[in-house]
Amino acid sequence: MAAPKPVRAMRFDRLKIFTGNAHPALAAEICECLGTELGIAPVRAFADGEIYLQIKENVRGADVFVVQPTCNPVDRYLMELLLMIDALKRASADRITAVLPYYGYARQDRKDKPRVPISAKLVASLIERAGADRVLALDLHAAPIQGFFDIPVDHLFAAPVMIEYYREINVPDLMVVSPDAGGVERARAFAKRLNAPLAIIDKRREEVNVAEIMHVIGDVRGKTCLLVDDIIDTAGTLVKGAEALLSSGAKSVRACATHAVLSGPAVDRIRNSNLEEVVFANSIPLKEEAQASGRIKQLSVAPLLAQAIQSIHEETSVSGLFV
Repeated sequence: MAAPKPVRAMRFDRLKIFTGNAHPALAAEICECLGTELGIAPVRAFADGEIYLQIKENVRGADVFVVQPTCNPVDRYLMELLLMIDALKRASADRITAVLPYYGYARQDRKDKPRVPISAKLVASLIERAGADRVLALDLHAAPIQGFFDIPVDHLFAAPVMIEYYREINVPDLMVVSPDAGGVERARAFAKRLNAPLAIIDKRREEVNVAEIMHVIGDVRGKTCLLVDDIIDTAGTLVKGAEALLSSGAKSVRACATHAVLSGPAVDRIRNSNLEEVVFANSIPLKEEAQASGRIKQLSVAPLLAQAIQSIHEETSVSGLFV
């Protein structure tokens, strides 16, 4: 995706971009796309682990964007985000947008068992209460999370970046596969734009991070299957899904997902699996072991986020960035 043109100020006099420690490389790449400098706001810790930060430049009247995925360690990076928003608010920034390439706690978005929290709603309330005026998110785990905010939310998808990649490599006999019933809408969008058929894996999840693959819905014989998901955490579902597809006659299996959470044995599972390639967006920093695995590839969403930031700053439509 082409980088946007250098920004021009509209209603807001100045554009400022800041970041915490979660993913400074992505924030720097966004700034490079926009032709601007990353704001100076060092974040460090006291001896007892408490977070200290200071905005080192004038932000009075500025249109400020804070780029911070709330990835592992989620609690620390979420707290950095909240403190930075609070500091910017108290420094008289005109508008503050929380840019969330990855939204932590998104998987608990409803009360599906007795006496459990709705964590995604609580995090939304914290971001609002800290002082954010709007949110720019990428591939929320569940679209209704947008409704947990009482401020504007622009919800982007990494799909355009992924689809462009698969069009370029032109995989023969491609079939898009949803790893579960909940991901059918996402997989269908991929299949439609890649002009490929769609299959679904029916699975039953017995407990958190443990999935049992049941069977494949659709004829995958002789096909190169592309498993499409939003998050890959422990990679258990991914690997079992690939095994189910190969057992059903698939020629080979690839996978793509936006967020490379890759907890615990995930990288080893991918390395030892029959997956040909797994592609992620760079919404989360990729672990060194994942970079060295040889089967994991990362695509940049910095130009996509930069275009959205420019559109928000200039108060123009972001609808052209949606699939």
